[in-house]
Amino acid sequence: MTQPMLTLNDGRQMPQLGFGLWQVPAETTADTTATALRLGYRLVDGAAAYRNEEGQGDGVRASGLPRGQVFVTTKIWNNAQGFDATLRAAEEGLSRLGLDHVNLLLIHWPCPARDLYVDTWRALIRLREEGRALSIGVCNFNAPHLERLITETGVTPAVNQIEINPRLQQPDLRAVHARLGIITQSWTPLGGGHSFSAPAITAAAKRTGKTAVQVILRWHIQIGASVLPRSTRKEGLAENLDIFDFTLTEAEMTAIAALDEGTRCGPDPATFDMM
Repeated sequence: MTQPMLTLNDGRQMPQLGFGLWQVPAETTADTTATALRLGYRLVDGAAAYRNEEGQGDGVRASGLPRGQVFVTTKIWNNAQGFDATLRAAEEGLSRLGLDHVNLLLIHWPCPARDLYVDTWRALIRLREEGRALSIGVCNFNAPHLERLITETGVTPAVNQIEINPRLQQPDLRAVHARLGIITQSWTPLGGGHSFSAPAITAAAKRTGKTAVQVILRWHIQIGASVLPRSTRKEGLAENLDIFDFTLTEAEMTAIAALDEGTRCGPDPATFDMM
């Protein structure tokens, strides 16, 4: 199937729907990744902290797809922040992946109390210049963190991967992204299932003949975000992919917007500092 693509601010393109590898067991990552790619996914989102980069790279190769057809993302973990440490961590990540470059390299968290994210960003700029990362971005950065990166380096992240789901829609931060030309990418897009039984979701599912999962993933697509659902089952992977043959109405989108409570499933980026 043809994947919808988003154009990044560096001119490169990224699939709008991806497969997220968080909490995928290392011993099954290769098989799950290969299965996802054979089903039609073209973006595989991993991270050093997920401890399954080896399987991510093995799965890309096992899929049989040419490397140029697979968009590979990984991330620099908090304990590797700082210019030199980030350069080392990136090379170690490429070695685990068995690749000479990634399509997208992200800073996983800003860890503002450590005050190393600008130096980390300068290292990502260097890696982009060297072709080790074709595009660079961040995760979990709030507006002040983004503004500081841009002011101090002159380079705007291509992507900010943040927690987005019906209960945490972050409209203000998404508006900042739109103003700065940054793609919003959604992690924990289903919000732990807490919105599955909401009338706004169940009514849309009944009208379209789709599942609550598919309705929520379609909502992400229609707000313009890149979205990264996860499944370890072939059936679940196929369900998550099957969201391009229907459209939510304006009224349904408005009803889902009303579900926003500002409730996080994950940690607060302003204070999170786990090593």
